[in-house]
Formats: sequence, structure tokens, C-alpha cells
Amino acid sequence: MISADNLTKSFGASILFENACFKINRRERVGLVGRNGHGKTTLFRILAGLEEPDSGKISFPKNYRIGYVRQSIAFTEKTVLAEGRKGLPDADESQYWKVDKILAGLGFSPDDLQRNPGELSGGFQVRLNLTKELLSEPDLLLLDEPTNYLDITSIRWIKRFLINWPHEVFIITHDRGFMDAIVTHVMGIHRQRVRKITGNTEKYYMQIALEEEIHEKTRTNEEKRRREIEEFVTRFRAKARLAGMVQSRVKTLNKLVKRDKLEKLKNLDFSFRNKPFAGKMFASVTDLTYGYNENNPLIPHVSLTIAPKDRICVIGRNGAGKTTFLKLLGGVLTPDTGGISYHSDVSAGYFEQTNVSSLDDSRTIEEEILYTSPDIDRQIARNIAGAMLFEGDSALKKIGVLSGGEKSRVMLGKLLCQPINLLILDEPSNHFDMESCDALLAAIDNFDGAVVMVTHNELFLHAIAERLIVFQNNEISVFEGDYQRFLDMDGWGDGVDDISAQAQIPDSDAKLPKINKKEIRRLRSTIISERGKSLNPLEKRIAELEKRIDVNENQLRELHTQMQTASEKNDGKLISQMSRQIHQCQSLIDRDFEEFETLSETLESLRIPFDQRLQELDTMESA
Repeated sequence: MISADNLTKSFGASILFENACFKINRRERVGLVGRNGHGKTTLFRILAGLEEPDSGKISFPKNYRIGYVRQSIAFTEKTVLAEGRKGLPDADESQYWKVDKILAGLGFSPDDLQRNPGELSGGFQVRLNLTKELLSEPDLLLLDEPTNYLDITSIRWIKRFLINWPHEVFIITHDRGFMDAIVTHVMGIHRQRVRKITGNTEKYYMQIALEEEIHEKTRTNEEKRRREIEEFVTRFRAKARLAGMVQSRVKTLNKLVKRDKLEKLKNLDFSFRNKPFAGKMFASVTDLTYGYNENNPLIPHVSLTIAPKDRICVIGRNGAGKTTFLKLLGGVLTPDTGGISYHSDVSAGYFEQTNVSSLDDSRTIEEEILYTSPDIDRQIARNIAGAMLFEGDSALKKIGVLSGGEKSRVMLGKLLCQPINLLILDEPSNHFDMESCDALLAAIDNFDGAVVMVTHNELFLHAIAERLIVFQNNEISVFEGDYQRFLDMDGWGDGVDDISAQAQIPDSDAKLPKINKKEIRRLRSTIISERGKSLNPLEKRIAELEKRIDVNENQLRELHTQMQTASEKNDGKLISQMSRQIHQCQSLIDRDFEEFETLSETLESLRIPFDQRLQELDTMESA
């Protein structure tokens, strides 16, 4: 079991997380979520011993081993197979079949096993590092965005592998479907606080939203209560006989904790500009062929049509030719044979995963967007930059200092500069956090034109795909149906359940019974009625007492004035009469004040349970 106690980490004046306390128990699979730049990778590096927290400590069991897949490449063996075998523990050094199994699952072909690791692409080199960590069987496996380097079949394989992992897993990924299929718990870094729940991302984000809604309602109620007390103190401060009550309210006011209004967190908020299209067909692809080998082309004889509002997803293993196919559609490459015929009114927007290299490092974000199209002025460029979360002076950052995710947002911003009716997207969700992925998914879903997209994210496939272009078994086929239908027909033949089949999650939290909104309204009406019956008579009596005390205090002041006059005249009879009246008036004020104070305290104690019950109903209604 790992135990973190009061961890705090900051960079300069920016606090990533503060006083974080959490535990990772035996065989838990924990997903770490949070916005980009909020400290997820930093927390991983602290757990791996690569960074130190500003304060706090982490406790590990004796001889506890942590496996952290590094992005740095340092291979020493001459073949992939030999390099992979270095990950085997001493006790398993002869069990080479484990190496073959994991390498095959992560997409290495038999021919790849004899290649030099230095010849592999960057993505496959990271997979080789992942293989060695999986083979070493650490007690805690730290995985930071592993799906960025895996194709869809490898993602499905490692999903099954991790579900059966016999130790602890801690994972960061922007792929919500992948995370929810694996984890038993979700930990989040939110507003510099770290919290962990049993369940999946949906439950975590619902809980966060619910707690923030309660915080704001409580803050509003407390502010209202504060104003009421301040008004009471101001009104009765000068009245000597109410001094005790005023001081009691002042003490209550001092005890009230002032809750800060929650700062609104910025999310991607955008939509693609749609160019109207009146035709019946966007494009026709006829016998399209492209490849590096005439006898075995990469893209062999593909034909399809693209209609308005089509949602076509391109799926398959890495290296099969998906990106090449999109480049042919986008006009970046020219086919060897066949062709693509576009309607004259088609205007395409092309987002390609390596296109960030086309950005000019010397330009600012604003300038890069501004120079995209001649009809974009500086204000529009600033608005688009703001929609991509580059607000104010952030839009003046140079491209050269941006992270990969920030550059992807700039590329997306450039895509918003022109009206389009055909979106061609190559893995657009890479480098985005979950919130940005959700915004992107919504924007694609709301786009009025056609979409052709390469993605390995099965959540996106389930949400968007209505037709599929499948790269499988060295062939390309067009599947007329959605992704679930493809899976139902044993699409990948891997025996892995649909992404919607979640891992079994132990839920120790007590579940509240669900009540429909009609019943909630009925209960609220009943509570309000009961509150009125209990409190209205008290409130009415308190108002009467306040009025009587005010009238009697005015009369008391008048009687004291008359007593002063009688004293000046030395009128003994009048002085005696005034004394009796003053005594009677003061007695009435004292009596009313005592009743006023008693009833006020009673009213407060009776109001609290009604307010709590109403707040519980508000919580249930918003859940």
C-alpha cells in the first residue's frame, strides 16, 4: 500500500496541488485525471522518485518496486527481441514466451523482433520500453498517456492485459473510454486539491459538479444570512436594552466562515464554421491506388462516396496507411491510379497529426491565426485564440515555446478561420485533456457538414461513426454501419468486449435511492408547508415584539424628557407620576426583550433542519 501525506508541489507562484493525502491499496487500478498543466505528470514523477515534493512525504512498503514507462530512449541490444528480454525478472529469465506475447500484443510483427531497436519509429520505441516495464512485473505500474503510441488493436489488447494485472496500476490517459474500462478508482487534481473516489470518470465528474453546486448554494445562503445579521446589528446597535442581542449577533457574525466564490474554469468552447452545401454528393473516390510497391500498394483500389453529413471513421493498425489515405483525400498526396472527384462547392478543412511542424516558431499565436485567411482581422484572431484557451496576453506567446497540446490547439484554431463543409481529421484528440476531448467531440457532433476522421479512441468511434473505412489484414474495406455493429460482427476477432463493457468496480459508497423530479417537487412543497406552519407564528410574534419594543423605547425617551422638565420645575407630584410610568414602560421593554431573545433563538434552531432537508432535495434533483 502506498500512502501520501500532505504533498504540496508548486512551480514559482503557481501551486499544482496542496496538502494532498491519498492511498493506493493492493490491486487497485487508479486513473488520474485533471486538466493539462495541473500536475498529473509531476505527481507521477514524484511517485517514481524523479522529483521531490515541496513538502509532505510518500510511504512505500519495504522492497516495493515501481515501473514508470520513460519517454527517453536508451537501447543497448541489437534486436528488439533481445532488448525486450532485458525486462524479464531474474526468476523468469528463461521464459522468453512472455516477451513474444507482449511484443505481439503491442503490435510487433515477427519480422520486427529481429530489427535493431534504433530502426523503430518513436512510437514503437516507446512500446518497447512499455514491454520491458510490463515484463518486469513491478508492484506499481505508472502509465502516462500510453494510448498516444498505440493503435486500436493494441489498445484493446493492453486494456485486457491491465484488467488482469495482479498488482497496482496508476494511469493517465485522455481516452475516457479506455480509462473507465480499466480503473477501479479515479483520482483527480482539481483546484489544487487531490481527491480519490471509487468508480469511474463519470462518477468523479458528477461528484465534483455536485460538490461545487452545493458550495455555491451554501455560499449564497451564508452571504444572505450575513447580510441579515449585519442589518440587525446596524438597526439595533444604538438601543441599550438590545445590547445583549446585538453582541450575540456580532459574535455569530465573527464565527461565520467566508467562502470564496469559485473561479470559473475555462474549457474549449467552439464550433466549426459551416459552409452551406446544396449538392447531393460531396466526393467520389474511384479505384484509388497509392503505394510504395506496385505489386503490393499501401492503398489498394479503394472506392467510396462521401455524402453530406456523413460521419466516416478510418480505423486499423498503425502503419497500415490510414494517414496516407487522409493525405490523399486532403490533396496533400497525388494517387498513383484512380482519383477523387469533389463537388465544386466542397470546402475542406484538414487537421493532420504532424501538421504542427507547419507552424512558424517565430510567430505569436495571434499572428499564426491571423495569417491563416485574408478575411481574419486581429479581433477575430483574438476571439479564436480565446476559444482555444489562449486568452489575453497568452495569445502573444511565441509558437516556439508551446507544448505539443498547445500547438494542436493552435492548429485547431486555424481550422476555425474558414467556412468549411468537409472535415478531414487525423487523430485530433491526441495531446488533449479529457475536458478538451469532450469539447472537440461536441463540436464534431454539431458540425453540419461531412466528417472523415482517423481515430483510435473507441469512445469517439461509438459517438460519431456511422460508416467505417477498415484497414485490416492488408486490405481496405468500407463497412456500412456504426462501430458497435462492426464489433458485434467480430470486427477485430480479438475476443475483447465492447468498450462499453466496463471493468467490475467495487463500490463501497452508499447509494441514495433515486427519486423522480415530480416526487422531489411534492416533498419540497410538503417541507415548505411544514416550515411555514412551524415558523410563521414565531416570525409573526417576533415582528410584533420588535414593533412594540421600538414603540416603548420611543415612549421611554419621551417620559425621560418629561421627567427632566418635572425635575426642573421641582414638581414632586409630576415627578412621582413620571417615575411610575417610566418603571412600567421599562418593565414592558424588559419583558418583551426577554421574549424576543428566546423566540429568536428558537426560530433559528427550528429553521436549520428545514433548510437542510431542502438542500438535500436540491442535491438529489441536480444529481
